[in-house]
Amino acid sequence: MTAAVCVAVAACCLGYVAAAVRLRARGDAWPLARPLAFCAGGALTVTGLTAPWNGLPLAPLRELPPFTGHMAAHLALGMAAPLLFVVARPVTLALRTLPLGPRRALLALVRSRPAALLLWPPFAALAHTVSLWVLYRTPTAAHLHHRSEAQLLVSLHLLLSGILFTLAVLAVEPMRHRAGTGLRAAALLAASATHGVLAKSLYATGPPGTSYAPADLRTGSQLMYYGGDIVGIALAVLLAHQWYASGGRALRRRARRHGAAGARATGSRVTGSRTAPGRITPSQAPALRPARD
Repeated sequence: MTAAVCVAVAACCLGYVAAAVRLRARGDAWPLARPLAFCAGGALTVTGLTAPWNGLPLAPLRELPPFTGHMAAHLALGMAAPLLFVVARPVTLALRTLPLGPRRALLALVRSRPAALLLWPPFAALAHTVSLWVLYRTPTAAHLHHRSEAQLLVSLHLLLSGILFTLAVLAVEPMRHRAGTGLRAAALLAASATHGVLAKSLYATGPPGTSYAPADLRTGSQLMYYGGDIVGIALAVLLAHQWYASGGRALRRRARRHGAAGARATGSRVTGSRTAPGRITPSQAPALRPARD
């Protein structure tokens, strides 16, 4: 089952690259960084899905302790890969390259009421953080330790919830309602704080029912804490850039409106000061009156 998911991820990467090449071939702009980000997200996804819960499959990283290796896979799959996928804007690319029928269906899906609920920042943040607390602060992790299919389902849930949360914060795709910058920033701050508290709790005590070495727990918890902060800071920087860019666009629109209004007012004053040929102005009228006897 894991192999099938990895093949599907690879197919999505190939489809994205093909769509981007097609878009650029017809003369439309599509930054090269977006296909690179999407493929990097696919690589991190495959790495996170194929990593066993007691380490990583890559030879240089096999010496990592079990919990530290699992936490590295968690960061790659649940935080870094979603960020790379979202900044690549695959929905926008699909809407610009699909035929009319599938395009309308996709647009109706992303603007539907269920999608609006899933992408509401508080809901997305809650779904993302609660799943982590259930995984690491209940016996769930111990029960899943030797169940590969259940591990895969949990990993996919972490990936999808991470994508929904990142998309809700950045709001870079077409959606039914785009939340305000303040609400998105508050959701990001709350989720980052909750993630940090969870990492600190794991530093003190491991997941119930597990027997990781204390040094392994400390290293893995530190990786979770600081790695989560790095991804959170990246999201905050992107959100601040959006806010700054939107403010600049609003200022330019206001300047254009004021410029157009000023031009109309100046034109009306110039037009009103002109005298039509053959027309007598009030100052000229007394000189043209006939003299009285």
